Amino acid sequence: MTSEEYIVRRAIDGDTEAFTRLYDLYFDKIFRYVYFRIRKQTEAEDLTQEVFIKAMKAIGSYKMGKTPFAAWLFRIAHNQVIDHVRKVGQYQSTSLDEAATIVGTDDPVSSAETSIEVGELNWAISQLPPAQQEVISLRFIGGLSITEVAQIAGKKEGTVKALQFNATASLRKLLTGRLEWQNE
Repeated sequence: MTSEEYIVRRAIDGDTEAFTRLYDLYFDKIFRYVYFRIRKQTEAEDLTQEVFIKAMKAIGSYKMGKTPFAAWLFRIAHNQVIDHVRKVGQYQSTSLDEAATIVGTDDPVSSAETSIEVGELNWAISQLPPAQQEVISLRFIGGLSITEVAQIAGKKEGTVKALQFNATASLRKLLTGRLEWQNE
C-alpha cells in the first residue's frame, strides 16, 4: 500500500487529519484545473472549496482500487465546473498566461519569456475543439495520466490518447505556422 493509499484509507475511516493531508496534496492541482476552465479566480476558489466539501462528504463511498483517488477527485471537480457553467450559462476557459500567474515565479525575465510563450500557446489551444481542450487541460494542467483522464471524461483510454495526439499535432502545426508567419 502506498502512502497515499494509506492516507485515503484513513480518510475513509473518518480521520479528518488524513483528509486534510489529501486536501494539501491536491488543492493546487484542483484549483489550477478549475481556474483554467472558468477564468475567474474568486469563483475558482469557491468551486475548489466546494469540490473538497463534496469529497469530504462522499469519501466514505470512494472505492479503493476501483478508481485512482486523483481521478475520483478530478471527476468531482469536472462535475462542479459543468454545474457552474450550466448555472452561469457561459463557458470561459482562462488563458494559460493567467493560469501561469497563479503558479508564479520570482524571476522577471523568466516571467516575461513565459508570458510570451504562454500567450502563443493559449491562442493555439483556443483553436482546438472543446474535447481536445479538456484533455489538454486535464493532462497538462491537472497533471493526470491517460487512465485518469479517461475515467474523468467518461471516455476510453484509446479515445483520450487519440484526442491528445490530435491536439498536440494541431498545436504543433498552429504554432509552427504562426511562428513562420511572424518571421516573414
